[in-house]
Amino acid sequence: MERAQTDRLLVQRNVILGLLLALAAAAWVLLAWQGMDMAMTSPTMGLRAPLFLAIWVVMMVAMMFPTAAPMILTFHKVQASRRQRGEAFVATWVFVAAYLLVWTLSGVAAYAGALAAEAVAARVALSPAAAARIGGAVLVAAGLYQVTPFKDLCLSKCRTPIGFIMTSWRDGVAGALRMGVLHGAYCLGCCWLLFVILFPLGIMNVVAMAVITLVIFAEKTLPWRRRVARVTAAALVGYGAVVLAAPQALPTFMATDGTAATAVAAPMDMQNMPMPASATAPARQ
Repeated sequence: MERAQTDRLLVQRNVILGLLLALAAAAWVLLAWQGMDMAMTSPTMGLRAPLFLAIWVVMMVAMMFPTAAPMILTFHKVQASRRQRGEAFVATWVFVAAYLLVWTLSGVAAYAGALAAEAVAARVALSPAAAARIGGAVLVAAGLYQVTPFKDLCLSKCRTPIGFIMTSWRDGVAGALRMGVLHGAYCLGCCWLLFVILFPLGIMNVVAMAVITLVIFAEKTLPWRRRVARVTAAALVGYGAVVLAAPQALPTFMATDGTAATAVAAPMDMQNMPMPASATAPARQ
C-alpha cells in the first residue's frame, strides 16, 4: 500500500514538473518569436497596458517557473501527504496562481514606471547618450543590490522550500493563496532589480533574459549562493561603469541612435538630390 502511494506521488511530481517546464519552454519559444518583431527602443515598446502585461506574464512564466519548481513541488508533496491522511488539502494550482499574481502586479508597476520614464525623457529631451548612461547607473545599482542584506534575506527564503513551508504554513484555500503571495513577494524582493535591468538592455532581449534566468537559478539552487551573488554584482557594476564611460556599449543605444540618425539624414538627403528637369526648367508662358 505504501509503495503504491509512493509511486503515485512520484508520478504526480513528475507530471507537475513536466507541466512547469513545458509551460516555461513554450513561453521561451513565444518570446523568441515575438521578440523578432518588437522594437526595444522604448521601455514600453510602444505597447498598451494589456499587451505589455501579457508579454510580462509570459516572461515571468519563462524565467521564474523553472526556478520556482522546487518550492511548488514541495508544496504539492505536503498537500498530497495531507490528502492521504484524510486531512483537508488544497490543489497546487492555487499556490501557483497566487505566486503568479505577485509577478503580474509587478508587471503593472513596471508598465507604470516605463510610462513615467518615457514621459520624463520626452520632456527633458534626453539624448541617446544620456539615456544610455541612466541605463548604466541602473546596472550599477542592480549590482550593488546583489550584496545587500535584504537580498540575502529574500534569497534564503527561496532556497529552502521545506523551511518556508514549515514556517509559513496556513490551512485551506486562503492559506494556500497567502503562502503563494508570500513566496512570490520573497522572489520579487530577491530578483526585482535583475528584471529592471531588462529595460536598458532591451525588454525583449532574449539573450539577456536567458542570462538572468541562469543567474536566478544558480542563486536558488547551487550551494555557493554568495559567490554567485558577488560574481553577478561585480559583472553588473563593471558593465555599468563601461556604459557610463561609453554609452554605445549598451545594446539599446545603437537602435535609438540609429532611428534618430535616419530621421535627421532623410531631409539632408532630399536637399542634395538632383532635381528633375521638369522642376528646374522655366515655366512656359
